[in-house]
Amino acid sequence: MSTEQSDRVRLSAFVHGHVQGVGFRWWTRSRALELGLVGSASNLADGRVHVVAEGPREKVLALLDALRSGETPGRVDLVVESIDPPRGGLTGFVER
Repeated sequence: MSTEQSDRVRLSAFVHGHVQGVGFRWWTRSRALELGLVGSASNLADGRVHVVAEGPREKVLALLDALRSGETPGRVDLVVESIDPPRGGLTGFVER
């Protein structure tokens, strides 16, 4: 296994704030694709957005930093994340 493969991780981030109906999922998808990540950004019934992204640790952490940057559409109040081993099974980056 290459170093890059062994350094792959899965981010699961719950983004709280005014993040629905403001282009947040589209913006997240754009950043993830720029970083070469796969995953999804999904609206939840309680107003949060759930972001799942897999890829090299440094790229995943760059996406997490972007979510907290203050440069997102809408308003991010809190990001609650976990970083776990990759599970695979993801292709592209989709908005749900």
